[in-house]
Amino acid sequence: MNSLTLAHQGGWDEILMVAGPVLIFAWLLSVARKRAQTLADAKAVDSPESGPTGSVSPPS
Repeated sequence: MNSLTLAHQGGWDEILMVAGPVLIFAWLLSVARKRAQTLADAKAVDSPESGPTGSVSPPS
């Protein structure tokens, strides 16, 4: 029997079924972070006079 079987072949198939989606999610997260950082950098260059983003002033 020369066919590839994904059913309890020493555990490697279960590892692939878990690691595959985890690696895809990690890659997508990395791409999203790079894109967000690029947008934040572009926004900072466009308006250098504005203060830090996300800062909250204390209540008066």
